[in-house]
Amino acid sequence: MLPWIQLDSATIPGEDGELRLKRRGDEFSIMLGANELMNSRLSGSEEALATLSWERIKTHPKPRVLIGGLGMGFTLRAALAVLPEDAGVTVAELVPAVVAWARGPMAEVFKGCLDDPRVGIHQGDVGEAIRAGKAAYDAILLDVDNGPDGLTRKSNDRLYDFAGLRAARDALRPSGVLAVWSSGPDPDFTRRLRDSGFSVDVVNTRANRKRGARHVIWFAVKSGG
Repeated sequence: MLPWIQLDSATIPGEDGELRLKRRGDEFSIMLGANELMNSRLSGSEEALATLSWERIKTHPKPRVLIGGLGMGFTLRAALAVLPEDAGVTVAELVPAVVAWARGPMAEVFKGCLDDPRVGIHQGDVGEAIRAGKAAYDAILLDVDNGPDGLTRKSNDRLYDFAGLRAARDALRPSGVLAVWSSGPDPDFTRRLRDSGFSVDVVNTRANRKRGARHVIWFAVKSGG
């Protein structure tokens, strides 16, 4: 068994936690303390976040998509594979080192997707990008933490409270979709979405397609125009 080698570490702006990038052979891991946030061998649910969102907006002309959290690029790559050439994708990433890792040690994982002309990087909080965009997006895809119960950053909770959901709804175009990845279910969050004016579909999906842990994705469609 090959040992894990730590390649780099990075602080999370505004928080005490530290992200650590590790490699074992051709496998990468991003850790926060003892918690593994993501692994390059487990991409199924992150890809589903993009592909199942596209199924809900594929009739929208010139779609604009906001992705919260670059991670290992699985959601971004899956989105680019299905979106048309006239689409636009903004990726909001808070930690500058994560973008540097994508272009450096994890370049083989990202396969040049950050160089796609449809892609732009917002270096900062995805909440800021949401609040700044009024009817700007056809889809907002959030994979910035462990889900509505923040792990890496307690301020992420503001994305999922009533004020955060109202901001997301305002940032969506008619029939736009807010898609939220989570490591587990959260019935209270489902109720908040519905109370915030969304029609909600909760989908269970595997971490690695047909295998691995079960994750949850909420697909909340803006109703009422």
